[in-house]
Amino acid sequence: MTDDKWGDIRQDLLKTVGQNNFKTWIEPVAFANLQDGVATFHVPTNFIGNYVSQNYGDLIMHQFNQAGENVQRMQFKVAAQKAQRAAAAPKAATRSKSNTAKAESAVQSEAEMTGAPLDPRFTFDSFVVGKPNELANAAARRVAEGGPVTFNPLFLYGGVGLGKTHLMHAIAWELQAHRPDLNVLYLSAEQFMYRFVQALRDRKMMDFKELFRSVDVLMVDDVQFIAGKDSTQEEFFHTFNALVDQNKQIIISADRAPGEIKDLEDRIKSRLQCGLVVDLHPTDYELRLGILQNKVETYRQQYPELQLADGVLEFLAHRISTNVRVLEGALTRLFAFASLVGREITMELTQDCLSDVLRASERKVSVEEIQRKVADHYNIRLSDMIGPKRVRTFARPRQVAMYLCKQLTSRSLPEIGRRFGGRDHTTVMHGVRRIEELRNSDGQIAEDLEMLRRALEA
Repeated sequence: MTDDKWGDIRQDLLKTVGQNNFKTWIEPVAFANLQDGVATFHVPTNFIGNYVSQNYGDLIMHQFNQAGENVQRMQFKVAAQKAQRAAAAPKAATRSKSNTAKAESAVQSEAEMTGAPLDPRFTFDSFVVGKPNELANAAARRVAEGGPVTFNPLFLYGGVGLGKTHLMHAIAWELQAHRPDLNVLYLSAEQFMYRFVQALRDRKMMDFKELFRSVDVLMVDDVQFIAGKDSTQEEFFHTFNALVDQNKQIIISADRAPGEIKDLEDRIKSRLQCGLVVDLHPTDYELRLGILQNKVETYRQQYPELQLADGVLEFLAHRISTNVRVLEGALTRLFAFASLVGREITMELTQDCLSDVLRASERKVSVEEIQRKVADHYNIRLSDMIGPKRVRTFARPRQVAMYLCKQLTSRSLPEIGRRFGGRDHTTVMHGVRRIEELRNSDGQIAEDLEMLRRALEA
């Protein structure tokens, strides 16, 4: 196995994992030797070796085998002596043992400063902005400018798949591009806890404290994971205070508001609430449709031969409403399936391909439940909505309820008509069409529909 061949493998890895991941994780790895099917690598720290083994091990072995080398297993060894020589040159002969130890410590600290890898897909350019997330987007962009700290911390919270991690990565990318002078550290709360426990075990708490107090921007994702971990919370509290005292920016995300995180110490809740707390709301129909349209533009480059029928994206945006990741995953599966079978993406193909996803996201809503919710929303009696009166005060809510019954239940138009005081199916059809028209022209109707849909699907 030659160094040239390892160089070729590194180039292939660069294309596969991307520039940032390569620089963070692959570049520090040095090939040592290949013997009896075992490839040995030198790494600056055990942390990097473990991470590369878990996340890129299979990929690296595949690249070796593709290059004609029989690799059955990999092992990573901390190259302490090599690191010392590199740090000490060209004055190695004159340095004392203590200086060499400091050099090794510096190399290790630099490696440990590496945060979690950033996803190249998660940038501000790829973040689709709508009413539910426009405040979070604006706040994130302000912080990403890297100017004077205006709110500290910035706390982003919301349910799964609403864009918290996307915005965190986007901030880190923007800061790296336009403020390379700033020391930005992004990691999950789980990684913070792992490093804390490792420092305790290795008796390197001073190194841990110095590491986290030397950053300019600290970004911690999913902070709810430290709840109930008393020692980790204690250290997080002191780290938080130290950075705030130095006027360093802190950005935190969680799946719920600070005050709602169970088993999180009150003093930490108080600190987290002292900055700007921003809620990422569940997506509305227009935002979901925008996300799908954005993804389709990307997929058209991968699958230029595929045809997409009208109404498919609108159907998905209506039916998969709770989680953007599920929505994007459904579209990915749909395009891949259509490409494999060589068919146009029609409504029929969509329903066949995504039947399990559509079933999982479909909550069984009854006509009676819709009628009650709509009556409560418009502050009218249920008897008036389904009764014979045709005044506008009752007619419009009645049409809204009919429209929602058509969208959210599997009932036929005649069945819906019977539940609304025995009305004919043509009356229901007229009401549904009227609301479809108003949804595009009347902002209040559109807002009412989305609010009611969210309440019924919750």
